[in-house]
Amino acid sequence: MNRIHHIRRLACMLTGLAAALAAAVMGAPAAFAIPYPPPGPPYRPMTHAVNGITSGPTGWQIALIAAGAALAAIVAVLAYRARAARHKPVTTAA
Repeated sequence: MNRIHHIRRLACMLTGLAAALAAAVMGAPAAFAIPYPPPGPPYRPMTHAVNGITSGPTGWQIALIAAGAALAAIVAVLAYRARAARHKPVTTAA
């Protein structure tokens, strides 16, 4: 195997690790969420609203998910076209 193949393989592995790290960071706030209010006087108002149980995600969360899906689709199409441009067409003997 040549040096370029090794560099591409390393780049793919680093990209995969970066994606896994990003997924872990995005899931961290949900992992540290508490299902009960923090201790304190009962008259203290809650400073956040729980929207996942009653009304679903808010508008900015839906927009963020849609933007991420569109970005992933664009990257997939560009990667497919780049890979297709690198390969030589197969010719068969008649």
